[in-house]
Amino acid sequence: MIRSATAAALLLIASTVSTPALSESWSDVEAEARGQTVYFNAWGGSDAINRYIGWAAKQTETRYGVTVEHVKIDDTAAVVARILAEQTAGRDTDGTVDLVWVNGENFRTLKTNGLLFGPWTQDAPNYALVDTVGKPTTTLDFGEPVDNLEAPWGMAQLVFMHDTASGNAPPTSMSELRAFAEANPGRVTYPNPPNFHGTTFVKQALLELTDDPSVLTSPADQATDIDAVLAPLWDFLDALHPHMWRSGDNFPKDAQVMRQLLDDGEIDISLSFNPNEASRAIAEGQLPETVRTYIHSEGTLGNTHFVAVPYNSSNSAGARVFANFLMSAEAQAEKANPDVWGDPSVLAQGKLDDTARALFDALPLGIATLSPAELSPTLPEPHASWVTELESRWQSRYGG
Repeated sequence: MIRSATAAALLLIASTVSTPALSESWSDVEAEARGQTVYFNAWGGSDAINRYIGWAAKQTETRYGVTVEHVKIDDTAAVVARILAEQTAGRDTDGTVDLVWVNGENFRTLKTNGLLFGPWTQDAPNYALVDTVGKPTTTLDFGEPVDNLEAPWGMAQLVFMHDTASGNAPPTSMSELRAFAEANPGRVTYPNPPNFHGTTFVKQALLELTDDPSVLTSPADQATDIDAVLAPLWDFLDALHPHMWRSGDNFPKDAQVMRQLLDDGEIDISLSFNPNEASRAIAEGQLPETVRTYIHSEGTLGNTHFVAVPYNSSNSAGARVFANFLMSAEAQAEKANPDVWGDPSVLAQGKLDDTARALFDALPLGIATLSPAELSPTLPEPHASWVTELESRWQSRYGG
C-alpha cells in the first residue's frame, strides 16, 4: 500500500483527473454512456447472484444502451491489486476494470491509494432514495467515510442457521457456542480466514469478547496494545477448536461448504451474511425445511456492500449509469426478493412513492427469514485495519 505524502499526491492527481465537471448533468452522463461496454468485476460464486446481475445487465442495456459484462471473480483483493498495478505502470486511462463490487478493507485500499473515480454518487438520481440516516453504514464503510466514492448496493448482516430437528437449542452468544461445541463435539465449525465469512466469524467473536469494543472503531495502529485487545479472542478460539468439526484440524473453505455440511447433517450450525439465504436454500432444496435463522442476543455484525468506479475506468459513464440503476427501487426490490437473491435493500421506504413501496410490500417473507425487528440490534464493523491484524495473526496461529 502506498502511504504518506506519495499517497496524498496520488489521491489528489486521481481526483483531479477523474472527477466529472460540476456542469455535467445526469442526462449528459447517460448520453455519454450509450454504446459503452462496462466490465463489472463481481464475485461469481453464486448462481442466484449471477442470475440477478444478468437481469440487471439486460435492463440497463434495454433502457440506456449500456452493455454490462459480468467478470466473475473469487477475490476482490486481486482486482484491487490489478488496478494498483495499472496505476504503478502509468495506465491512468483505458483501465481493465470499469466497476467493482467492493467494501471494507478493499475499499480502504482503493481510497487510500487514489484509485477511485469521483466523488460522484451525489449526482446519481437514485442515490437520493438511499437511507443514509437509518442505515449509517451506507456512508461509513468499515469505519472509513465513503465520501460519495462508492454506490450502496445492498445490506448484509451475520446470521446463523440451525436445524431445529437436531433437538438442541442454538447458542446465542460466543460463550454459549463454546459450551455447545463442548457438549456436541464435531458439530460446530467456521471457514478459515481470510475467507470473508471466516473473518466475519472471528470479528463477531472479537466484538463479543473484547473488554472495550470501542477501541475497534479506530485504526488498529492507534491501539495501545493490540496483543492485549486480541488476547480474549485467542483464548476463546484455543478452547473452541479442539471440539469443532474434524477437531479443528481442518476448516471448510467457505460458507457454501458449511451450508452443505448442515444439509448433510454433519454439523448443527452454519452461517451467512444474507438474512434470507436459509429461506432461499430451503426453497431450492439445498437445506431441510426444519432449518431456521437466528442471531446472538447482543446482536451481530452488519454492513453495506457497494459498487465503485476505478479512477482509470475506460467506461466510467456507463459504469455510473449501471450503478444508478442498481440503486433504483425496481432493482432493489428485485434483489430483495428471496426467490431471486434475498439481499436487503439500501433504500429508505419513506422516500419511495406508493408504486415503488408496493414493490417491497409484495415481497414474500421466507420460511426461515427473521423480521427486521428480530434482526436487531446490528453491530458496527470494526475499522477495516483490524481485518489485516486478525487475518495475519489467525494464519500465524492456526493456518499451519
